[in-house]
Amino acid sequence: MTSFSFQLPTRIEFGSGVSSTVGEEAKSLGGTRAMVVTDSGVDAAGLVKPVLERLSEAGVAPIVFDHVAPNPRDTSVELGAKLASAEGCDVLVAVGGGSPMDTAKAIGVIITNGGRIQDYEGLGQVRNPITPLIAIPTTSGTGSEVTFWAVITDSERSFKMSVGSPLCAATVALVDPELTVGLPASVTAYTGVDALTHAVEGYTTTLAEPLTDSLAVTAIRLIGKSLRRAYANGANIDARHDMSLASLLAGVAFGNSDIAAVHCMGEAIGGLYDTPHGIAMAIYLPVVTEFNCIAVPDKYAVVAEALGEDISGLSHLEAAKRAAVAIRKLTDDLGIPSASQAGVRREDFPRLAHAASINVSVESNPRVTTEQDFHALFEAAQSVGAET
Repeated sequence: MTSFSFQLPTRIEFGSGVSSTVGEEAKSLGGTRAMVVTDSGVDAAGLVKPVLERLSEAGVAPIVFDHVAPNPRDTSVELGAKLASAEGCDVLVAVGGGSPMDTAKAIGVIITNGGRIQDYEGLGQVRNPITPLIAIPTTSGTGSEVTFWAVITDSERSFKMSVGSPLCAATVALVDPELTVGLPASVTAYTGVDALTHAVEGYTTTLAEPLTDSLAVTAIRLIGKSLRRAYANGANIDARHDMSLASLLAGVAFGNSDIAAVHCMGEAIGGLYDTPHGIAMAIYLPVVTEFNCIAVPDKYAVVAEALGEDISGLSHLEAAKRAAVAIRKLTDDLGIPSASQAGVRREDFPRLAHAASINVSVESNPRVTTEQDFHALFEAAQSVGAET
């Protein structure tokens, strides 16, 4: 008999133009002083100004904190928490990709729980709800607007640690596909494969259940249909809509199941080299798919079919192996760099394999994965890069 638990602490508002309600949302949360957490790129793209205007119109005074790196760091969290406390901020607004949203969650943890973000590493260490948070994603990839995880780099360890609790979740997610129209093609590619990885891992993890399965497969189908179109023409609003929805669905899925070995590897190289997260996902998703497919061939067969592979007449395992083929076709079409092009070095494999093996999500991978297995997977991805 099936049994499961499903939780979604965040209220979702989805659709073109919903980001314009940020002022009303902040005011309804009792906000009088908002800290807008973003990064310089999002600000330069002109996406922050309308948010500030809507907040001011609603009588919520805004300040901006834009000291957020592509892989958010503990030092930024500390600075942001100090600023928010000094300014008396009673609501947080995250505008951007996963880095601003994860940073805002972590800032909220420190404001209401005290201490350092390292004190809350792992699952269930947060004791008090974070400061009310409105999340406004400007990419279609991370799903952070609906997850209750924040991934933050510990500067001393060069290690991407995970802080997880339903108490970390955004209060409201305003998912507006129009905000993604201006994304460069490269960012569309990297974040789109990040969403695909969330969906594939959320579907195949040992903690998957019927609700997450349904959400994840729908996300995979949408990505297979629309990521290439969004990459080829960023103004294609139908493709942007599909990708925003796919990212959202994948976020809800893996937020309730888990991620797995691809993230273990990607977070290892992100911690060491500061590699953009989406690139890391794209590098390792194909090799991990090849490695995992014998563990849950029926599910990887569905992944292959959802990405457009013809699996008629194939056994489950034969069809499962087509999933990696489909993913490689996609990453090739999107111009994803190889592992060596991304700066991954063979001499670091022992350190990277160890970091991957102690990741909080390693036990969720459908195939048992040892430190030695991770070393072999890093080598497999590096070899693919050498061949191309």
